[in-house]
Amino acid sequence: MNSLVIVPTRVIQETLADLQAAGRRESERVVLWLGRRNNGQINIESLWVPEQQAGYDFFDIPPQAMEALFAELRNRRLMVAAQVHTHPRRAFHSLADDKWAIVRHTGALSLVLPTFALRTEPGTFVRDTAVFVLSPRNRWLEAA
Repeated sequence: MNSLVIVPTRVIQETLADLQAAGRRESERVVLWLGRRNNGQINIESLWVPEQQAGYDFFDIPPQAMEALFAELRNRRLMVAAQVHTHPRRAFHSLADDKWAIVRHTGALSLVLPTFALRTEPGTFVRDTAVFVLSPRNRWLEAA
């Protein structure tokens, strides 16, 4: 199922600020966009930055951070609409991204920004980001 995803500018700004802070340390980073479905679209309400260990070409979210995320989702009755993360060079969905994706429902979104998002601004976010959608066959496919 494809849904229109509505993302407030402030969420994009917060996303870039967090990703770029890690990028200046030459570290990947992941953030999650939380939202809810409404009349055939998904409205992003907030950004969730999980506790994570990360380096030049990896990130890992420990179990206690995932538990904190699930508690947040239950308490606020939200869903993880998308994961947004960086790569050191080009934007693509790696085998590790495929295997360790946080979002696993059909139609889930995984957004990847190149060069640790250091060259991306709110106005270039859509152009710079590679967007992948999880298919019903559990494969990440690049979206137009």
